[in-house]
Amino acid sequence: MPESRVPRRRRFVVCEPRHFAVQYAINPWMSTDRPVDVVRALDQWQALVDTYRAHGHTVDPVGPLPGLPDMVFAANCAVVVEGRVFGSLFHAPERRPESVPFEAWFKTRGFEVHHPESVCEGEGDLVPAGRWILAGTGFRTTREAHREVQEFFGVPVISLTLVDPYFYHLDTALFVLDDGGDGDAGDAGAAGNIAYYPGAFSPGSREVLERLYPDAVIATREDAMAFGLNSVSDGRHVFIAPGARALAGRLAGLGYVPVPVDLSEFHKAGGGIKCCTQEIRETRS
Repeated sequence: MPESRVPRRRRFVVCEPRHFAVQYAINPWMSTDRPVDVVRALDQWQALVDTYRAHGHTVDPVGPLPGLPDMVFAANCAVVVEGRVFGSLFHAPERRPESVPFEAWFKTRGFEVHHPESVCEGEGDLVPAGRWILAGTGFRTTREAHREVQEFFGVPVISLTLVDPYFYHLDTALFVLDDGGDGDAGDAGAAGNIAYYPGAFSPGSREVLERLYPDAVIATREDAMAFGLNSVSDGRHVFIAPGARALAGRLAGLGYVPVPVDLSEFHKAGGGIKCCTQEIRETRS
């Protein structure tokens, strides 16, 4: 019998895609020749928000601003650990203004916010995973930012090198299934578990992941190219792209409950469910 999983309620920050468009190309998914259907994007985004709320999660919106078409990808704005916010300094000049409204949103709600000195793209490359933070580099976030993150949070940072441009952010190649503190039997010091696509990583980084997560769920390239790893898990429910059928099947066999949410319009910009979802991790009692 599959293991019984217990969800944990989460708090998410999102941004409505009112101004979503592909106006420039900064990753292999983007092409200004592919028009975006904004109405469809709005419907898909609202379905994601409604799905989160239907599963008991809190969703806080940040207002979109004109001229910032990628602001919908709220995950890239920051990483929040124990109520402290490490902001973003985007690699692409086109996206750098996005950090201002997000950091202002956090500050007005009383959060401590650190603006990075090094290029860093929030949860796109920084994935809190229980006792440590998994950190991607190779295309966007720099190794210098990894050191800065460790000094700010006082949490060990595990650097992982991405080598495939289609997986330019860590959150396109890996996601946390549970962080080791989910559920009644969870141990806050445990490593938890992840799903990932090995081909996105350098040989040394693959070895690191194999050592840290010997029971990880391994995704195929087909799963990954369907944005199956740009998923969000609450410890039981996995909000996942419908096209990642094989991965969803493996997760179901392990006792997780796949919840398909179609964000295919956002794939045109190289984003999906996780890209649209920033998590606020506050201190647990």
